[in-house]
Amino acid sequence: MIATVTVSVLYLVDLLLGDLVPFDVVGVWLGIIAELCAVAVCVSAVVRTRLSQWQVVFGAAALTAYTAGDVYYLSTLDGQQAHDVVSAADVAYLAFYPLMLGALAVTVRKLKGVTWPSLLDSLVGALAAASLMAMVLAPVLRSGAGGGTTFGMIVIVIYPLLDLLLITAVGGLLASRGLDLGPRRLLLVIGLVLFAAADVAFALGVQDYVIGSAVDTGWILGIVALALWVDGVARGGTAFRQQDRGLAAVTMLMVSTGSAVAVLLIGCQVPIAPLAQVLAALTLILAAVPLLFRNRMLVTLATTDELTKLPNRRGLVRDLRGRLDKRHPGALLFLDLDRFKDVNDALGHNVGDALLVQVSERFARALRQEDLLARLGGDEFAVFLDGLSTEEALKVARRLEAELAEPIRIGTASLKTSVSIGIALTPENGTDISLLMRKADIAMFRAKSSRSGHHLYSSMDDDGGARKLRTLEELRTALLENQFELHYQPKVRLSDDTVTSVEALVRWNHPVLGQLPPTSFLPLAEEAGLMPQLSTLVLEAAVDQASRWHDDGLTISVAVNLSGSCIQQYLPRQILTLLEQHNLPAKCLMLEITEDMLMADPAHSAKILARLRTAGIEISIDDFGTGYSSLAYLRDLPAAELKLDRSFITAMRTDPRAGGLVGSIIDLAHSLDLRVVAEGVDNAETLVELRALGCDLAQGFHFAKPLPAAKVVPWITRNTPVVKVTAVPG
Repeated sequence: MIATVTVSVLYLVDLLLGDLVPFDVVGVWLGIIAELCAVAVCVSAVVRTRLSQWQVVFGAAALTAYTAGDVYYLSTLDGQQAHDVVSAADVAYLAFYPLMLGALAVTVRKLKGVTWPSLLDSLVGALAAASLMAMVLAPVLRSGAGGGTTFGMIVIVIYPLLDLLLITAVGGLLASRGLDLGPRRLLLVIGLVLFAAADVAFALGVQDYVIGSAVDTGWILGIVALALWVDGVARGGTAFRQQDRGLAAVTMLMVSTGSAVAVLLIGCQVPIAPLAQVLAALTLILAAVPLLFRNRMLVTLATTDELTKLPNRRGLVRDLRGRLDKRHPGALLFLDLDRFKDVNDALGHNVGDALLVQVSERFARALRQEDLLARLGGDEFAVFLDGLSTEEALKVARRLEAELAEPIRIGTASLKTSVSIGIALTPENGTDISLLMRKADIAMFRAKSSRSGHHLYSSMDDDGGARKLRTLEELRTALLENQFELHYQPKVRLSDDTVTSVEALVRWNHPVLGQLPPTSFLPLAEEAGLMPQLSTLVLEAAVDQASRWHDDGLTISVAVNLSGSCIQQYLPRQILTLLEQHNLPAKCLMLEITEDMLMADPAHSAKILARLRTAGIEISIDDFGTGYSSLAYLRDLPAAELKLDRSFITAMRTDPRAGGLVGSIIDLAHSLDLRVVAEGVDNAETLVELRALGCDLAQGFHFAKPLPAAKVVPWITRNTPVVKVTAVPG
């Protein structure tokens, strides 16, 4: 490619600085060499793409044919300065045009799902290009007509007309919003314009043409520009990518309409070809057509869900305005898929989107034609049932639940999902759209929290329901804006007072209420199915902070509390990826899981936790002693640590039996090779007794309250001089 550009530059220098004699031998051969280098670039592109891109193959064939014609033309001059008007080389020259059209046609053939606006854009661009070319070619056509009907004059006129065809096609493709002519599409335009200019100049001065004249420059540089375009298409990885080029397409349409206006203005001042004026007028007419429908299209787009093609929230509100009537019964159902986020996290958003589409189709087949189905966003849907009684609305809710009883197959995955449905009746629960939607949302939240499948709104639901719903919305906003902060409470090893670990505890920085403790929002997050999302935020923040401490030489681990709803198949992969991204050793992370969560499905939990333990991540059983414990699961779970619930530790000061129970648990844990952590240690007396009982670690206000990350290192340095914080060498 560099050689091609270099020879082209030398050719231009020779043309501009040479003697400008009619037959410049050096310039002629430099031009041929430039064309041969261009062909070499094309052949290299074909080889590189292994004939897999037909756009490259056709483009390369077109340039090779044209260059072959030039080589033949030059080799058969036999001392002449030019051939007669027509020679055998014209066969190769004419082959250039259908091959280039083939390269463009391949692009169109591969475009799927073309909409009429895209086709209209293409037609506007094509007509604009045609009107310009018709105006420019008018002198050539008149010259051809005046010269009679000889075969030579027909051939001369054919070339500019073929140029018109190519430029018209390219103009249409550039104006299309769904087609891509490659990263160097500008070179395609430049190359074809140079060809057209050279053909027009040749046609107008055919009697004076000699080889090596300035006219040849258009053809030679056109070949070079087109070769560089073909190379760009090959390097782009694909000859056709269906995409919305947005600004580029809009710019091309502006250029098209501007060109048409210019042609008409010129036609008002000087005589131009009537064909050019007609084409320019058609361009402007077709460009104006979308304006007639634009408002309707915008309304449709604004009220339609792009994924499922159902009405969105705006569409639902619009359609409900004509359906709510104080005299006719109806029911508004809010539907929310259960644990949909797990699908997105485990299998990706593409699978999640495919699941939503199939769910919407199943819901639709359970409804009547007159019922209204909408997607509100995310995994939330809404249904309005017109003219049904309460019992009939409940039957529809049960039918919608039953539609998801069978697993949904997406590719090789078989997904099982369920739905929570809230039902608000009209006119009983109101005829105001906002009020009815709020009550359906409250009922849906009740159904989700009680895991009942569906719930019919009643006045009792507003007892704290509105406040709870508002808090839930604020919590969702907090997750989107990451309004959370981690504090860290040290775990102290009782044998030498060394801090070996810190527990990460989340705080919500509420924009109005200030910093909130986890007890004020974690139960709601668990109830609403938001714990996986919150746990992901906490994990990422904790690992990031642990990585910073590790880089500074602080060799402690960070413990993160995980909800049982987070113990999914994708958890080990998620955590290991996170550790790898932050270059943090697995031993620097510990996961704390409450025993009641573990006991909900011990076999499932043990399998996933075993994978984490194998990777080097330690597992701690939190709040031990508060659930329905089983010694068997203590033996089978891959845990390294037990955390005694604070209720046992607090009772030790007043109840001797509590101390005996704590001692027994410590002995049991040690027999199973488990460390024991006492949490809630608030005084020196309890600490002395725990040391005597052989407890391994302790945490609580006696040592430190949970600290912001910035205060952890100073606290450790000040209170446990055994631990040294040093910079990592190098």
